[in-house]
Order: sequence, then C-alpha cells, then structure tokens
Amino acid sequence: MVNATYNIVDRIFIGQGVGALAISGLAVTFPVMNLTAALGMLVGAGASSRISISLGKKDPEKAEKILGNSFLLTIVLNLVFMTLLMIFLEPILMTFGASEETYPYARDYLQVILPGNIFMTMTFSFNSMMRASGYPKKAMYTMLIGAGLNIILDPIFIFVFDMGIAGVAWATVISMFIGMIFVMYHFTRKSTSLRLRKKNMRFEKSILIAIVSIGLSPFLMQVTASAVAVLMNTSLKTYGGDLAIGAFGILNSLLMLIVMFVIGLNQGLQPIIGYNFGAEIYDRVKAAFYYGIRIATVVTTLGFFFGMFFPRLFAQAFTSDLELLDLAENALRISIIAFPLVGLQVVISGYFQSIGQATKSIAMSLSRQVFFLIPSIIFLPRFFGLDGAWASIAVSDALASILAIVFFYRQRKVLKRLIKAQRA
Repeated sequence: MVNATYNIVDRIFIGQGVGALAISGLAVTFPVMNLTAALGMLVGAGASSRISISLGKKDPEKAEKILGNSFLLTIVLNLVFMTLLMIFLEPILMTFGASEETYPYARDYLQVILPGNIFMTMTFSFNSMMRASGYPKKAMYTMLIGAGLNIILDPIFIFVFDMGIAGVAWATVISMFIGMIFVMYHFTRKSTSLRLRKKNMRFEKSILIAIVSIGLSPFLMQVTASAVAVLMNTSLKTYGGDLAIGAFGILNSLLMLIVMFVIGLNQGLQPIIGYNFGAEIYDRVKAAFYYGIRIATVVTTLGFFFGMFFPRLFAQAFTSDLELLDLAENALRISIIAFPLVGLQVVISGYFQSIGQATKSIAMSLSRQVFFLIPSIIFLPRFFGLDGAWASIAVSDALASILAIVFFYRQRKVLKRLIKAQRA
C-alpha cells in the first residue's frame, strides 16, 4: 500500500507540475520499475516466508542465516541490474514505448532512480522480513515515514527548485534512503529478536535455494508484468499515441492503489499462515486464509465501484489536459469490469507461497500474465482498436479468477483433511 502511495504521489505531482507528456514518459518506465520491484520480491517474499517457517519451528539461528544471506543477495542483484540498465538505457526505453517527445522524461527519471534503487529494494525486502519476525507495526511505521517524506519533498523539488521529473525521482530516492536507515537500524539492534550479523553475510547454497524457490513466484509475476507493460505500451502507442500511454499510467494508479492494499493484506497474512502451518496449527491457517479472501474481495469490489462511477474525478487528480482526461475515463470504465475478483487471485496465490508450495503459486501468478493477458493484448486491439487494449485487462482478470477458484476449492479440501486429522 505504501509502495503504491510513492508511485501515485509521484504521478500526481508530475502531471500537475510538469505536464501530460511527462505522465506518459513516466508510464514508459513502468517495465523498468516492475523489474526493480521483482528483485525486492525475489529476496523479500522468499526470505520472509522462510523466516516465518523457521520461527514457527523454533529455529531462530536458521532465520538469522536467511537474514544475512538476503542482505548480501540484495546488494549483488541490485549492482548487476543497475549497471546493465544504465549502460543500455536509451535502447531499452525506446523498445519499451518511448517516443522522441517522452524519452527525455523517462531518461531523466531513471538516471536518478536507478542508482538509488538499492535503497528501495533493501527497504521493501527487509520490511517484509521485519513483519515476518514479529514486528508488523514497526514495519508499517517505517514505510509510512518514507511515504510521508516523499509527499513533502515532491512539491518542494518540483515547484520550489523547479527540478521537473528528476526532482520527483530525487524525492523518492531520499525517502527510500531514510526508510532503509530505519529498517537496518532495527536489524542491528541487540534487543531485536533477529539480528543482522556479519558471520551470516556469506552465501550458503541451501539457503539461497530456499529463498529463491519461494521468491520465484512473485519475481516471475513482476518480470512478466514488465513484459506485459512493454506490450501494452507498444499497443497503446500504435492505437492511441503518447497520451494513451499516459492514460495507462493513470489507470495503473487506481489499480495499483487497490491491488497494493490487497498485497499489503496478503503480506500481513503470510507470516501468520507460514508460522501456524510450520507449527501445524491448521485451524488458524484456515481462519487467516478465509479472512484474507473476504477482506480482499470487499476491497476490490469497492475499487470497482469507484472506478466505474467516478473515473474522471480520479483522473483529475493527475491532469487537467482534456484529451488525457477523456482517454483515462474510458480506460478505467472498460478495464475494471472484472476487478472485484482480483483480490481472490492475490490471496490464494499468496497462501501457497506462505506454506512453501512454490509451484502452485508460480502457476497462478503466471497464468494471468502469460496465458491470458499477453494473448489478449496481442489480439483484441486488432479487432477493437484502443478499446480492445483496455478490455484485455478485464478479460485476463476474469479468466485468471476462474483458475483461482479451482485452486481455492481444492485447497479447502486439503485444509479440511489436515484439520480433521489433527483433531482425531
């Protein structure tokens, strides 16, 4: 949820303070930002799940080894990723949908964000581990501090210092750096339940495999999201021009706001489910699982009603450009038709991740992107033009939800058997 706040606040100030094409330029960077998020999820989601299971089995020593390996892995992955992107930035952005008009905005933003990406990845990854080790409130406050600072710095850098889109990037990097300081301070204190120790900062093959096997599902989901964003940007540029990409940026803001709330709920549930599954307290696993499904469905349904009936009101927060407003309004109404079902997908996928069943989680995560969304983006615009591009989002949500429901009913039977065996 806080991650969504960073992105949405950035887009609001860019749209109001820099211009409509700047929103499109920022939207061109979506695939790159998804890849940076993928690194955080690979380490953070995988490590937090393994830490929860280790603590549930009363093995804090292994949990600390996971913590140390995660720290080193985060640094190595970010250095490699940042170096490659900075070297090939221009051809990458042009491939991702930039035009001569939007490329300067995308370039200026990423030239600041990419070197500072280590702060973001470290903050999000270790924030997940903070929650997993029993400090959910502190994890929330740490993220809120960074988000609050970002909201303060954005208008200062844009309107006072006139730094444009680069100013927004600097505000984000500084905010994330402060967030990282708070997170790392927590894990180096003597009073914390898990400590980041120098002796654990060396790679152990078994631990790396354990982290990656669980983190692979959200990682692949984010990587495929990058591929989808590239295809979507290309399609929108073909059928609607640069401003259609900007409309996608506004649309993504609402979807991100709601989905990140559900993902935040899911991240809060994961240590509870993982701990109780490891401790074989299956009644609590079932209760947490069902609670997550109910709350997530309510949240996505509310998001559906807001996007369907008040799309222009939401879009006006980002821009006053009439053409962009019209495009965004139409995009919102078409794309969120199946949105009430999205929460179900997220919680069920997260459940399998929490209990260590990576294969099922990966299958669910990739189904929407690879098997449903990508073909829809390729074929629907050929018949329905720009509306077809927006409709591809709704079609993929509906199909992925059917698959999620199948997984849900199968897992319900498994939980019933485990609970029955435990009570016998």
